[in-house]
Amino acid sequence: MKHLLYFFFISVVVTGVQAQNKKGQNERPKLIVGIVVDQMRYDYLTRFYDKYGEGGFKRMINEGFNCKNNHFNYIPTYTGPGHASIYTGTTPKYHGIIGNDWYDKDLKSSVNCVQDNEVAPVGTESNDGKKSPKRMLVTTFADENRLFTQMKGKTIGISIKHRSAILPAGHTANAAYWFDYEHNGEGHWISSSYYMNELPKWVDKFNKSNKAESYFKVWNTLYDIDSYTESGNDLNSFERVFKGKKTPTFPYNLKKLRNENGNFKIITDSPFGNNLTTDFTINAIEAEELGRDHFTDILTVSYSSTDKVGHDFGVNSKEIEDVYIRLDQDLERLLKALDAKVGKGEYTVFLTADHGAVHIPNYLKSLKIPSDYVISKRIRERLNAFIIETFQVTGLIENMSNNQIFLNHKKIKESGLILSVVQESIVNEIIGYQDIYKAYTAASMSSNSFPHGIENLLQNGYNQKRSGDVLMVSHPSHIYYRKTGTTHGAGFNYDTHVPLLFFGKGIKQGETLQKTVIPDIAPTMSALLGISFPNASTGSPLEFVLQ
Repeated sequence: MKHLLYFFFISVVVTGVQAQNKKGQNERPKLIVGIVVDQMRYDYLTRFYDKYGEGGFKRMINEGFNCKNNHFNYIPTYTGPGHASIYTGTTPKYHGIIGNDWYDKDLKSSVNCVQDNEVAPVGTESNDGKKSPKRMLVTTFADENRLFTQMKGKTIGISIKHRSAILPAGHTANAAYWFDYEHNGEGHWISSSYYMNELPKWVDKFNKSNKAESYFKVWNTLYDIDSYTESGNDLNSFERVFKGKKTPTFPYNLKKLRNENGNFKIITDSPFGNNLTTDFTINAIEAEELGRDHFTDILTVSYSSTDKVGHDFGVNSKEIEDVYIRLDQDLERLLKALDAKVGKGEYTVFLTADHGAVHIPNYLKSLKIPSDYVISKRIRERLNAFIIETFQVTGLIENMSNNQIFLNHKKIKESGLILSVVQESIVNEIIGYQDIYKAYTAASMSSNSFPHGIENLLQNGYNQKRSGDVLMVSHPSHIYYRKTGTTHGAGFNYDTHVPLLFFGKGIKQGETLQKTVIPDIAPTMSALLGISFPNASTGSPLEFVLQ
C-alpha cells in the first residue's frame, strides 16, 4: 500500500511539473516581433493619425499600449546606437556602439559599427557583406532568449541597412539579412559568413524573383496630394532634388531616375523600400517557420526608407507624409500575415524608432525660429590656431568626428603636456565659438555624475575606451549637414522623443504619459518571456504594460 501511495504521489508531482512547464510555454508568446521605424518622430503618430487605416498603427494603439512620453536617454541619436540600445536595454556607455562609424583610437582610423573583415560576404562579392555584431560588447534580449531555450528559439534580423539587421539580432542570431543596394547592382538580400556559408534556398528564390526590380515604378502620392494637409508645399527650396529632376516634387519615375541615382538605391529612397522589406519579412516568417513550436522566436524588423526619405525631404514634406501613410499599410499587411501564420493572440509586437529628426534649419529660419548650419571646418581651423599658439605644438588633434575631438595622447606626453590640462583648455576655448552650445572634457564625463539634462545624455553615451577627449554640443536646431534635407543625432526632444507601442500576447490595453526610456524595452520583453535580462541592461521593465 505504501508503495502504491508513493508511486501515486510521484505521478501527481511529475504530472504537475509537466502541467506547469506546459502552462509556462503557453503563457509565452510564440513569436516576439520588434519593429524599429528609422527616424520616426513621436508626432508622426499624431500628425498623420487621420490618414492611417484601422489595421496598422491604429490597431496597435487601440488594442495595445501606447507610451506617449518615450525618449532616448543618451547622445548621439544615430541608427547604430539606437538599434543596439533598444535590444540590449542599455546605452553606448556600456554596449559600445557609440556611432554608425567612429574613430578607433587604436587603429587610428574610422571604423563602421558592424564592419568585420574576418568574415566573408554571403550572397554578394561586395564588402557590404563583411559585417557582424562583434563590436557590440553586450547581449541583446534575443541572445538571452537563445540561451534560455538552449538555442532552440530562433532569431532572425531583417533590414535594408546592415547595422539595423545585425545589431538587434545580437551575437547568437540564426541569421541577419540586409539589402545590398549600393554595390553589386543586383538588388539582392545578403548576409555574411558570421551566420551562414550560403544563403538559404528561400532567400535565393526571393532574390531571383526580381521583386526588387518590380519597384522601379512611379512614386506618386497614395491619395490626392491636395488632401495632404498635414505637410507643407510640395514645391519648396528646402528639399533634395534627385539627379534627373528639376524640382523635389511628385511624381518620381524611379525607372527613369535609377541610373543617375544609384540604381537600386533610389528604391530605398522611396516608400517602396519599406514595401520590399515587408515582402521579405513575410517570406521569412513562412520559410523559417517562426512561431510554430513551443520555443519563442525573435524577429527583428527595421524599416529604413523612412530615414532615407526624411534625410532627403525633411520633417514637413509631402514625401514624408506619403511614406508614413504607405508604411501604415505595410504594418497592416505584416500584422495580418502574423495573424494567419502564427495566430491571433499568439505573438507580441513592439514598435519604436532609433531616433527622431529636426525640421530643416532653413525652413525654421524662414519662420524666424532659431536654427542654422554648423561649419566644422571653421571650428577646426580656429582651434588648430589656438593650440599652436597656446602649446607651441602641431598635430595635437588626431581626429574630429561625431561632435568629438580626439587628441594625440602620445604627442601630448612627448611634449611634456598634461592631458587633462589640454582637454580643459580646449573646452574653455571652444565654448566661445558661435557654433558651440556646450562642451565637456572626457575627464568630466569619467569623474562626475550628471543626473539630469544634456550632460546626463552625454554621459550615458560616453564610452571610456571609445569616445573622444572633448565632447561638443551644437545649439538646438543647428546641424552639421547640407542645406537641403535634414538629419539627427542631438539630445533635444526632436531627436529623443519617439513612439513606443506594445501589442499582442501579454500586453494590456492602455496608454501613459509617464516618461519611459529606450533601455526599458529589452528588460520588458525579457520579463514577458521570463528570461534573464541582457547582461548589461540598465533599463527597468515597464510592468504597467504587461498583463
